Amino acid sequence: MFLHNLKYELLSSYRVKDLIIWLIIFPMILGTLFKAAFGNIYENISTFKTIPAAVVVEDGIDDTVFRQVMDSMTEGDEPFLKVTYTDKDSALEMLRKDDIKGIIVCGEKLSLTVSGTGSEQSALRSFADQYNNTQHIVMEALKNDPASAQKVIMSLQEDCSPVSSKPMTQGNTDNFIQYFYNLIAMVAIYGSVTGLHITVNNQANLSPLGARKCCSPTPKAIGLGASLIGSYIVQSGCMIICVSFLRFVLDIDFGDRLLLVYISAICGGILGVSLGFFIGSLNKFSFGMKTGLCMTISMISCYLSGLMVGDIKGDIASNTPWLNNINPASVISDCFYCLNIDSDYSRLKVKLLTMFALSAVFSVLGIIITRRKKYAYI
Repeated sequence: MFLHNLKYELLSSYRVKDLIIWLIIFPMILGTLFKAAFGNIYENISTFKTIPAAVVVEDGIDDTVFRQVMDSMTEGDEPFLKVTYTDKDSALEMLRKDDIKGIIVCGEKLSLTVSGTGSEQSALRSFADQYNNTQHIVMEALKNDPASAQKVIMSLQEDCSPVSSKPMTQGNTDNFIQYFYNLIAMVAIYGSVTGLHITVNNQANLSPLGARKCCSPTPKAIGLGASLIGSYIVQSGCMIICVSFLRFVLDIDFGDRLLLVYISAICGGILGVSLGFFIGSLNKFSFGMKTGLCMTISMISCYLSGLMVGDIKGDIASNTPWLNNINPASVISDCFYCLNIDSDYSRLKVKLLTMFALSAVFSVLGIIITRRKKYAYI
């Protein structure tokens, strides 16, 4: 009897238009828009790129040490500089055409000419300042100990780079990936619409199907259990589609623990269904009222997790941290943060346990309230 009810629950769920629109089509459209809006921003503003620069050596200047330093700046897979040695007039022309970001002039002191105020120009200024400071120290040292010349040159080569790489995590450091985390959380919380149909289809005052089920000899616990399990399965399928679309179609980097991303998303979907089931069981509101309540709660939850305003979760963590710990969308998106940033699973376990606890509470309360409803007549 349970399997029979489960079979038809699955078949009827896939015929619900709300499910197709809100849980499959809408996230795909929104994810594509996010990719178009944020796809290249991080690479353009945060990822280091080799800086093209022109070098002019003034007449009569011994540039042996300087050239060794410049050679070290142009070596490697991702060198700091791409250097073009030329005369001053040609360098100015290249700067005017924006073929280079700055002109480095090797004279008595290293001087720099730039045409803008971007991050690349700032890096060049840092390099020039550091070179001049180090050169001053080197020249003073050479006056006192000429035998240390080679050691001084090696020190100059090692210390003159203004850019160093010190990764704090092996995960994706793109700040804009949080919007895709929250998109998955949104799909999970929109599973409340799926959970809402459980109560609608089991309450005689809300649908003809609910009236027929109430007259059926099938125990209510079995009917509700089959409906819940069926909705969990359907929502899990929607979560798998969402994560797969983001990862393999939009090429969003979720790190090397993709299986756990799927598991976290599925757990979030179960939480969303349980929330909708609980909301649907509360009162004798119409189906339209309950749908509006589900969507309102879902949007507020997603807003507070950072779907619309990326920095809001940090502000909440600073002022009312407990809110992030009970907000369903925040808990779901935090699972993906933990998988991306943390090397262990301690925080992830806490988030998953929180989702299981909330799902259990919503489901149990929904079953208790729904089973207690009686009808004098249908």
